[in-house]
Amino acid sequence: MSVYFLSDLHLGAPYFPDSKKAEKRVVDFLDSIKSDAEAIYLLGDVLDYWYEYRYVVPRGFVRFFGKLAELTDSGIKIVWLIGNHDIWIFDYIPDELGVEVIDGSLTETIYGKKIFMTHGDGVGNLPLGFRFIRGVFRSKICQKAFSAIHPRWTVPFAYNWSRHSREEGEARGIPDDKILNSLRNFVKEYHRGHPDINYYLFGHVHILSRDVIDEGCEMIVLGEWIRTFSYAKLDENGLNLAKWE
Repeated sequence: MSVYFLSDLHLGAPYFPDSKKAEKRVVDFLDSIKSDAEAIYLLGDVLDYWYEYRYVVPRGFVRFFGKLAELTDSGIKIVWLIGNHDIWIFDYIPDELGVEVIDGSLTETIYGKKIFMTHGDGVGNLPLGFRFIRGVFRSKICQKAFSAIHPRWTVPFAYNWSRHSREEGEARGIPDDKILNSLRNFVKEYHRGHPDINYYLFGHVHILSRDVIDEGCEMIVLGEWIRTFSYAKLDENGLNLAKWE
């Protein structure tokens, strides 16, 4: 048996040429590992946008949600660590799909390895503007105000924001080394107080990376499912990175 880790699926994103094809790719992957998976950890930005209202949920993601429900019903543990795109998960996904939802970081021991995992948007050297927006999005007052606006306006606004943010980020061309160094600095500082952690797992930055931090300690960035389709697999023999073809 194995445990799987993946992040940044961004299902429903407006920049996918075919959103249903992107969703089906993920469903096919989950279907391919269901006989081997003991647990699956989704490290955030699984959906490009999600906002639950009290009595209704957004349209879409039927195949993906159905597969998650099938897997949890069969006894596979699924943990969803929310990211900066899917922060507005409340009770629908845990109650209806049987998925454990975590806001923040999680440390677990799996197959004798201690693993720290989080999406990655709340650690490292965060720009001031990003910290401000992150605080606004997580504000209970702002969430209540947002929920009072009709979805016919909020949903297009959210997807246009996502498209603009991605295009701006690609145009700005932040060097991979700068992002990775920010994560490395966080890990090195955190590891001084937690020397027993073997793996630090992140998503968020859309980079597939594996770095040795210390003896017996590595930092893993899981990549994304827009172009790379990458994931990590942990079993009794250790952790490996792979790509879904």
